[in-house]
Amino acid sequence: MPPIYLDNNATTPIAREVADAMVPYLYEHFGNPSSPYVYGTATKQALEVARAQVAGILGCESATIIFTSGGTESNNYAIKGAALAGRARGTHIITSAIEHPAVLEVCRWLEGQGFQITTLPVDGYGLVDPQDLERAMTPETVLVTVMHANNEVGTIQPVAALSAIAHRHGALMHTDAAQSMGKVAVDVEALGVDLLTVAGHKLYAPKGVGALYVRPGVSLDLQIHGAGQEGGRRPGTENVLLAVGLGKACDLAVRDLDHNKSHFMAMRDRLHEGLLQALGAASVRLNGHPEERLPNTLSLSFYGVEANTLLTEIADEVAASAGAACHAGDVEVSSVLQALQVPTAWAMGTVRFSVGRSTTADEIDKAVTVVAEAVRRLQSATPDDASQGVAPPAPYRLTHFTQGLGCGCKLRPQDLDALLANLPTPSDPALLAATSDDAAAYRLRDDLAVVQTVDFITPVVDDPYPFGAIAAANALSDIYAMGARPLYGLNIVGFPARRLPLDVLDEILRGASDKAAEAGMSLVGGHTIVDTEPKFGLAVTGIVHPGRIVHNSTARRGDVLVLTKPLGTGLIATAHKRGLTDDETVEAVVALMAQLNHAAAEAMIDVGVHACTDVTGFGLLGHLREMVVGSGVSATLWMQAVPVLDAARGFAAYGMAPGGTMNNLAHVEPYVDVVPSVSKTDLVLLADAQTSGGLLISLPAHRLDALLDALHRRGVKDAACIGEVVDGEAGRIRVVP
Repeated sequence: MPPIYLDNNATTPIAREVADAMVPYLYEHFGNPSSPYVYGTATKQALEVARAQVAGILGCESATIIFTSGGTESNNYAIKGAALAGRARGTHIITSAIEHPAVLEVCRWLEGQGFQITTLPVDGYGLVDPQDLERAMTPETVLVTVMHANNEVGTIQPVAALSAIAHRHGALMHTDAAQSMGKVAVDVEALGVDLLTVAGHKLYAPKGVGALYVRPGVSLDLQIHGAGQEGGRRPGTENVLLAVGLGKACDLAVRDLDHNKSHFMAMRDRLHEGLLQALGAASVRLNGHPEERLPNTLSLSFYGVEANTLLTEIADEVAASAGAACHAGDVEVSSVLQALQVPTAWAMGTVRFSVGRSTTADEIDKAVTVVAEAVRRLQSATPDDASQGVAPPAPYRLTHFTQGLGCGCKLRPQDLDALLANLPTPSDPALLAATSDDAAAYRLRDDLAVVQTVDFITPVVDDPYPFGAIAAANALSDIYAMGARPLYGLNIVGFPARRLPLDVLDEILRGASDKAAEAGMSLVGGHTIVDTEPKFGLAVTGIVHPGRIVHNSTARRGDVLVLTKPLGTGLIATAHKRGLTDDETVEAVVALMAQLNHAAAEAMIDVGVHACTDVTGFGLLGHLREMVVGSGVSATLWMQAVPVLDAARGFAAYGMAPGGTMNNLAHVEPYVDVVPSVSKTDLVLLADAQTSGGLLISLPAHRLDALLDALHRRGVKDAACIGEVVDGEAGRIRVVP
């Protein structure tokens, strides 16, 4: 059974009647509505019927409706068009703190064009105070844009009162009604607005279609230039198919508004009351206005719970949205919850539930049970009561129990740098090497040094056994990069004992133990804590001759750079978590991440190299940056030579990069020079947060062939020369095709 869908504010399914109305315009009626013959007149007529249907729900004339590609385009056209058309009169725009990015980002762009933007606060319910707008108005104000209903908490704004104030001062009024259409009455005359945004996929129409209402007499600067479609206001051949769908959806919304509104409210309140009864008022908080809100929207905060963790916990049974994301100790609270000043302890556990036309009472009751049980498992997960939780049934997909993936869940590199800079500089002469965060070497005798490394990660694959093996291989990577031999390891475990049975941990440990045996070392105990998500790694101790330690800060000008494993594991792991990878790709990536860097290290030691580092959480660019900064050199990367997993490039192009990868890229971009033919996709791949990645080796150019031969003979088949160490400003990296 698919999960119960309680995320209708994100999008709605296309209504059956809408789809039926669209079918003839897929096959039979295909003409260009601008054509003068029968094929064109049929589609032109359909277009105008659809326009009248959209006008009907808004209480306006058909001629005031412009079809667009959706809410974002409508907002852009309304705000930019009105601002630029009215620039001669003034350059002041007023908006609110809880607008959708499709409004806030447009205002930010206009600010860069010389406009002054005033952002109105909201009260604890998310309401704009009309008096705040009155005080903010100036003779320069040309536009006020405040949404009709908020997409996160559902609060409905006093748009009519705001419109009256705007008009009294000679400004235009725009409202984004994307969320309110089909849920409450939306009448442009009652609201008094000059411009109003419609988004089709929020009211059971297709994605990719919307509309903009423009009051007669309002002038907008064109945002698209071309022919004269849509009355010369939006050039481009009209998408009749989607317009017909939007029109029919509006027709249904008018017909069923009273019924839908009552049904939405009944389902919303049943969910709220059920969760309150199950969890108690001390654990559940309502966000938004208790009365002046959308009938289908319920924003709840669960105390002591991380929203993304909760949603992952219930993902197989209930679909909803988070109001906050928690990463590596940071809580990213939505701008709406920040504007409402929801305390962080509550905000971090905020979930938006939004019911729809097809939501049933049985679904709501099941959702109450699923959510309440998950919240109980996640709250107060202490060692004393860890065994009291009821774990979900097997099989267990470990990536569904965590937010970060593998090494991609490290602290942001810029934050880590700032923290480490505050530590005192070591003065012990026996300390021979210390990497930025997770490895060090200490001289015990003239012929013996001990190397210690520590690394632990969240699941990057679903199955416990390979996760343990990958985590162990990842923890051993620094030992190999420094040219050392591992002796033993201590387990580091964070485990959600209320969410998963101990059998899962047993499998993780078995995978790690087998990988340790492959490396020729033992695992000897360790440390565990009860956590909200599974984490595993090792503290590894090894030995090396003090004179044979391979540092990451001794690359030399004229060296070449060799990478021993392909990039892309972070991207593929993210796609796998979202169910977008095939079994063959997953198996190949699991095998790659579980592969020890032992053979690569042996080849490196035999041939003799200048410097080495392993490529893990900070991506290739981040670890290369550490190397060139420490070595006082610069480097050039040859993009076409960098080995990349086949599937990873597509996922990078599709915007599948995990947050850790994008943090890496933001950190290194100021130090990276890129020729125009190197794409953003290329940079994402170079910054991708790797788990158990390869070794990055700097060695004299005359030893390159010997190293590649040694690597290939030992089965390191993907090893490739990817660049060179060059003269230039220390710490800079140039990326060329």
